Amino acid sequence: MGPSGSGKSSLLNWLTGTLPNGFTAIGEVWLNDENVSHLPTHLRHIGVLYQDALLFSHLSVAGNIAFAMPKSNKNSNKTQRREKIEQALAQVGLAGMGDRHPDNLSGGQQARVALLRTLLSAPKAILLDEPFSKLDTQLRVDTRQLMFEQIRTHKLPAIMVTHDYSDAEAANGKVIHLDL
Repeated sequence: MGPSGSGKSSLLNWLTGTLPNGFTAIGEVWLNDENVSHLPTHLRHIGVLYQDALLFSHLSVAGNIAFAMPKSNKNSNKTQRREKIEQALAQVGLAGMGDRHPDNLSGGQQARVALLRTLLSAPKAILLDEPFSKLDTQLRVDTRQLMFEQIRTHKLPAIMVTHDYSDAEAANGKVIHLDL
């Protein structure tokens, strides 16, 4: 937690290996007993959820989720991938919405699709950059609860940056305050 400009998003960028030019960080990034500091972004396997769902408007809901799923499993065929997506959609209350266009979803539905896209990408950790800030109060509470449940179910280490103490409190983890 911290005020705007305190470096919260820069910290997440450093963890993912996407720190912009002109910024520097000192230290190492360790994930599952492996120093990933010098690995390129795509080899760190860190999922990120942002304020905006950042869904691809040229893909369906299922297409958005499938886009991020690893294709390295030679035993996984298109039907199995589709079944996995449908199961995941059902788990977050979006059963039968795989063929829908993401622009036709509510903000909370888009947030859930973004969460599934991240989770089904098989990350080793997940970072949340104020993912609830654009949701109204009740939707924020429900979406936040769902996200934290899913992160715990997948046993993922997570770091969230936020301005909102209720988000930090709901995460039920250690809170670190950054100052300017």
